[in-house]
Amino acid sequence: MSKQLFRYAACGGGNMLLDWVLYFLIYNFVIGHDLVYFQLSAFHYQLCLTPHIATLCIVFPITLLTGFWLQKYVTFTASELNSWRQLGRYIVIVAVNLAINYFGLKLCVETFGWYPTPSKMVITIVTVIISYLGQKYYTFRVNNA
Repeated sequence: MSKQLFRYAACGGGNMLLDWVLYFLIYNFVIGHDLVYFQLSAFHYQLCLTPHIATLCIVFPITLLTGFWLQKYVTFTASELNSWRQLGRYIVIVAVNLAINYFGLKLCVETFGWYPTPSKMVITIVTVIISYLGQKYYTFRVNNA
């Protein structure tokens, strides 16, 4: 196993554990399994989120920032791309993973009837692979010129 792959696994594993713990705590003790309503007064519209999707919306920005920081400063340190460009690319990869999470949770929880936290864990396996490849070859790629 290369040093970079080990660091990715350690940082990604730590961030994934943070994601799972936050997801469990917020879903079970903050959201409380209830629907979450947002009043969008400018549009005279009320938005309703299921508890598992509302929890995803709360946890996502936290793990986005911790994940970027860990990958930039611990794993992919050789990249010479501008930090803002890296962040933009990182957000693209994470947005793909967010879509996979969203649709995966909808499928697993609402169609298959699985519990939300184990569903999130299963979906994470898919997103880890996509994330590593995207970060290595796109977000933090090293120019070999």
